[in-house]
Amino acid sequence: MLELFAFLWLQQNKPGLETLEPLPWHQAQVFVSPSETDDRAEEIVGEYVNNLAARGLRSDRQGVWFQSDRTSFGHRGTSPLAAASLTKIATTLAALQTWGHSHQFETLIYATGKLKNGVLQGDLIVRGSGDPLFVWEEAIALANQIERSGIRRVEGNLIVVDNFYMNFQSDRGVSAKLLRAGLNSSLWPQSARDAYYNLPQGTNEPNLAISGSVLRANHLPSDRRLLVRHLSLPLSEILRQMNIYSNNYMAQMLTDSVGGGKVVAKIALDAAKVPHGEINLINGSGLGVDNRISPRAVSAMLMAIEARLKSESISVADLFPVAGRDRKGTLKNRSIPEGTAVKTGSLSGVSALAGVIPTKKKGLVWFAIINHGNKDLDIFRAEQDRLLRSLSKHWQVIPSSNYSQTSFFGDPSRNIIE
Repeated sequence: MLELFAFLWLQQNKPGLETLEPLPWHQAQVFVSPSETDDRAEEIVGEYVNNLAARGLRSDRQGVWFQSDRTSFGHRGTSPLAAASLTKIATTLAALQTWGHSHQFETLIYATGKLKNGVLQGDLIVRGSGDPLFVWEEAIALANQIERSGIRRVEGNLIVVDNFYMNFQSDRGVSAKLLRAGLNSSLWPQSARDAYYNLPQGTNEPNLAISGSVLRANHLPSDRRLLVRHLSLPLSEILRQMNIYSNNYMAQMLTDSVGGGKVVAKIALDAAKVPHGEINLINGSGLGVDNRISPRAVSAMLMAIEARLKSESISVADLFPVAGRDRKGTLKNRSIPEGTAVKTGSLSGVSALAGVIPTKKKGLVWFAIINHGNKDLDIFRAEQDRLLRSLSKHWQVIPSSNYSQTSFFGDPSRNIIE
């Protein structure tokens, strides 16, 4: 899969459901709990907490919350805890509230100077707008489009303006150098070659040579002319890729574009309708124990996302990995009930899991589990999976893993000649 190569590139180059009708939870504040009880489910959660305590893990450092339109219960569910990458749920919600699920970031390609016999006698200029998923495939498709516009070589410089990111690098200078390599197959590293092999058969190998230097600038020159408008993958697909691999770089890029961690927290609080003390963020990735969210607030944010998507014919399952469908990224080696859309989170001594279970008895059941106190995270993960399997059996889970991807990395239709 093309997204796998983007993930592998990141690992090797670190600087570091079937659509279900959303439940009507949003007609009231989510912290007004549903009144119906479920003694057996509460007993299962109690057994889970006791099992952790038997391992010497303090029960006051374990947070659990389950909620449907009829039932809510948990253990320390309102206590904000270090949530690790469950923070990306807040980032996902803030991005949707800011742009909408179909938003596409624009990367604009300009030129200066005259074009003569395939040679641009001037500069090639790239202006980004914060696309966090511009990878090798996108650069290759863009280069082919530029060559189709008549440019074979650039005598001047490659100049990058504003927020242009490539291959998860936030430094514009580094991203510009990567772009230069991506435009010219003679400069490709093996990771770019691997990405090319996953593009549609017959895709040309571009050879757009740039004779000058790679530069950064803060402003566009007055004599520029627009050549190509590159559109990113839809935001829904960007968020899905971010959440499948729990990509910290993408999450922080989106957070920076929204306005920072405090802005993300405010948007999430307003949308989720939980008390302010239950969401406190310093960034959008979840790195650091100072990102603290209560399990109840995590569930409320997921419900807010579902409500936000209600009229768009998509659901939470289109933005997060689904057990049984996405056997990669953070779901590799997990035993979560099929059809459950989830987000994982991990820090040293912290393991978290949140999502939604589609069931026959309770409809959609939203949940969040945050565990602290054991550096062997596999123990926490195994217990979390066992808890979900027990509850899914009790509620009769509805397995489903449908998903229709409408766009792909390197899709040439997202490059528009002006």
